[in-house]
Amino acid sequence: MTERVDAVVVGAGHNGLVAANLLADAGWEVLVCEAAEAPGGAVRSAEITAPGFVSDLASAFHPLGAASPVLRELDLGAHGLQWRHAPTVLAHPTPDGRCAVLHRRLDDTAAALDDDHPGDGDAWRALVAQWDRIGDDVVAAALRPFPPVRPASRLLRTLGTGDALRLARMLVQPVTRMAQEHFGGRAAPLLLAGNALHTDLGPDSAAGAAYGWLLAMLGQRVGFPVPAGGAGALTGALVARLTARGGRIDCGRPIRTVLVGPSGRACGVVDADGRRVLARRAVLADVDAPRLYRDLVGEEHLPARFVADLARFDWDFSTVKLDWALDGPVPWTAPGARSAGTVHLGADVDGLRRYAADLTAGRLPRDPFLLFGQMTTADPTRSPPGTESAWAYTHVPRGLGWGRDEVLRWADRMQQVVEDHAPGFGSRVRARAVAGPADLQGRDGNLVDGAITAGTSAVHQQLVFRPVPGLGRADTPVPGLFLAGASAHPGGAVHGGPGANAARAALAASGATGVLYRGAVRFAHRRLYG
Repeated sequence: MTERVDAVVVGAGHNGLVAANLLADAGWEVLVCEAAEAPGGAVRSAEITAPGFVSDLASAFHPLGAASPVLRELDLGAHGLQWRHAPTVLAHPTPDGRCAVLHRRLDDTAAALDDDHPGDGDAWRALVAQWDRIGDDVVAAALRPFPPVRPASRLLRTLGTGDALRLARMLVQPVTRMAQEHFGGRAAPLLLAGNALHTDLGPDSAAGAAYGWLLAMLGQRVGFPVPAGGAGALTGALVARLTARGGRIDCGRPIRTVLVGPSGRACGVVDADGRRVLARRAVLADVDAPRLYRDLVGEEHLPARFVADLARFDWDFSTVKLDWALDGPVPWTAPGARSAGTVHLGADVDGLRRYAADLTAGRLPRDPFLLFGQMTTADPTRSPPGTESAWAYTHVPRGLGWGRDEVLRWADRMQQVVEDHAPGFGSRVRARAVAGPADLQGRDGNLVDGAITAGTSAVHQQLVFRPVPGLGRADTPVPGLFLAGASAHPGGAVHGGPGANAARAALAASGATGVLYRGAVRFAHRRLYG
């Protein structure tokens, strides 16, 4: 049996669902095919530790999701999404007993930074004032299709040429250099460098300042919110919105092949059972770039130079994640960590340098840096009263090929890092769940070997270099096929940018000026790939 729809979306991760929603809004008949038994990809939640304790299977807190114009325009609140906040945004305790804290109120953050070093509070206020002037345009420029002509033009008008150049200089700096130029103490650099390490960029990596600044400013202005009831609630809202508009989702239906017709155009897909879905207008893929092009499309349908570029695709590091069901709050030594939804653990700035250097050299870090989440502190529905649902993850080098014993030993090392900052933590563990790189990939096929951002965040693989040197857009060398996953610009995190950009490209290619659009893309690809 052959189905026919306007568009088929491969993958029901949040980007695939965003793309499907936008196409359904345009009146297209849309089918989403998902390999797993449930939608959501890395945006799912379940009781994996103990009954009554909700854990997020991958992504957990969503500052970019709360700030994203893509998600805001979908009005997911009307479909059940509610955001919850911990009393404090972020804490970063260090082994010597200090603790940098990002409070929800600017005055509280500034006061804490002034206590660390007089004048740092005013320097923080200046950064926030700058963000208040340009933040909306920065987020729009980051998430909208490349090149972001309108938000970039607004930024230039607001800042003027001189300050626009100064902003660009700041963004391409290592985060440590940016911090040195603005602050004299040690707390603010910790907040900035720790936030930069939400990517795979170390404190001395080029453009690390862009991520540290972005997440710190978002943390100050929108917090690090979580969906009430679990990350799966965000997926649930996207699914509810899509189905209300007539879109369909087939879970447990892995796609084996993207059909490429005699003209070289993508015209549908074939699932693992051999059933065909023909797409009248477009195929969109919320799939990592190497798997899409090599496995689903096939290199024979791609330009040789594109295939050669794809061989240089650079993944981010692997990940090990723990989830805990705790009988009580985490007994932090640092009071500032007790009310924080997100906690950075294990190192000061120099320790973060060593951690990043070990990863870059392919060594297991001697002192792992942990991102730790206190989910019940942020959302009381996550576990029974008086308890805590918590998680932590850290990065390890790719390609370790660990078995279960090696993963469990590293999980014990991670738990010891928590114990060092919260003596007695282990005695409060009712149950835990451990996921190594292979386990994370098993939960979501796009988390290849535990890579959580579908490719490095380094500058050599951003903008027009993501996933390969090209247009920085969702259009692919196969007409009618659009890359909608985090391997495409603007990359990882839960904000919907890649999915929205793919939907807009598909709509443009099928619109009133579609002939001109398709011709321009085809011309550009010929110049790029021969």
